[in-house]
Amino acid sequence: MTRINIQAATNKDIPSIQHIVAISWPATYGKILSAAQLTYMIDLFYSDKALTEQMDNGHKFFILWEDQTAMGFIDIEKYSDIACKLHKIYLLPACQGRGYGKELMDFATGQGRKMGGRLLKLNVNRHNKALGFYKRMGFTIDETVDNPIGQGYYMNDYVMIKSLED
Repeated sequence: MTRINIQAATNKDIPSIQHIVAISWPATYGKILSAAQLTYMIDLFYSDKALTEQMDNGHKFFILWEDQTAMGFIDIEKYSDIACKLHKIYLLPACQGRGYGKELMDFATGQGRKMGGRLLKLNVNRHNKALGFYKRMGFTIDETVDNPIGQGYYMNDYVMIKSLED
């Protein structure tokens, strides 16, 4: 019987996070972003240094494990007095459609409440097929943004929000 659990990640889990990204990012963004931008963004956000800095600066990473295999992760942070930000939620493509995304989102919602948030925010690429998932999870589009990330690249996103109050 498959057993899943979600555990807090530490610096020792960085290789597991990077492994998930190496597989999930090309599957998620390969038709949305150029190969050069994909490589640039993975290095920018997921190098050992970048992940260590995020962990040291208030980002809480959690990994979803299936038995002993890392299958997905989230990164959540207390963002303001009223909001938490879900910076990242990724699953290996092979386990999508098995309820793991909902497990991670429910966990993120619980973490947001524990952090004192009344809102959970996230950014999603405007062409990402996960947009429908976020809407099913109760998020609504709050604004449209184009954030420069260097090298002439932009993150063309929707900012989505969800109430954490009952």
